[in-house]
Amino acid sequence: MTILSVMADDGARRLDRVLRKALPGIPLSRIHRLLREGRVLVDGQPREAAFRVRAGQEIAVPVNPARNGAAETARAMRATRPAGKPEILYEGPDLLAVNKKAGVPVHGTEESLDSLVRAYLGPGLPPSLSFRPGPLHRLDRLTSGVVVFSVSLNGARRFSALLREGNIHKRYLALVEGRVDGPGRWEEPLIRENRGTIVRADGKPARTAYSPLAWYSGGAGKAGDGYTLLLLEPETGRRHQLRAHAAFHGHPLAGDSLYGGGPLPPGIIHSPPFLLHAWKLRAPLLPPLEAPVPDYFRPIGKIPSP
Repeated sequence: MTILSVMADDGARRLDRVLRKALPGIPLSRIHRLLREGRVLVDGQPREAAFRVRAGQEIAVPVNPARNGAAETARAMRATRPAGKPEILYEGPDLLAVNKKAGVPVHGTEESLDSLVRAYLGPGLPPSLSFRPGPLHRLDRLTSGVVVFSVSLNGARRFSALLREGNIHKRYLALVEGRVDGPGRWEEPLIRENRGTIVRADGKPARTAYSPLAWYSGGAGKAGDGYTLLLLEPETGRRHQLRAHAAFHGHPLAGDSLYGGGPLPPGIIHSPPFLLHAWKLRAPLLPPLEAPVPDYFRPIGKIPSP
């Protein structure tokens, strides 16, 4: 018999989801069978899968795993602990903001930003059966800039609610082909297709505000009229939204071959294949966040602070 104590960050979660996280070595099919048979007890009472647990309750499960969830998590973090620490822009009790480098995946590998953040937070996190810190939004592997992580369940829920309500405001820097002379807004619907995203009438609504910050004449570009450093402000959060919108309007990101971009101008060195930087983020739960502009943007000219 395994006894699990429900912690603060497990409260109000479904019983089956808590058990899935707390007992990673037990097949999910077995957990659901035990629940159906009434063999999982919460404070001595059999409970169904959808039962919402509360902090302070005890869960009794008739299994004897080699490791409980907390020990398994600690072991995995020690085994995959990446070197160094994340570049922290803000750290609070519920949320952590870090500066992601271009080329680093947000999650999915031992070298990901997620692994780095979990290793950094691990020793100081309060015990929990089911909550794990993680990224609350995504950036493409080749995009740099601000990424916000949850430190507590409360932070994850509140930030996610702000995302759904459209109350997270982001500003990106992007080097695009051609000259963009004035501000405007792109509002074409987008839909995923194969590896990328395209404009199509049956796609999901997508809106991007843009304004030019600087013009770069180094190299001719495919259109023969240089490059523009754009400030992009997504008003929705579709996959590859900025890259797809810019390409549709004849200004693909320089170097973004997936969306038809030609090579970067010769003066840009030591950079990723294309230049897209999640520069600033504003949210009610956080102080204003700004990720330092990478050095490879410097040849473009002085970047103002609008």
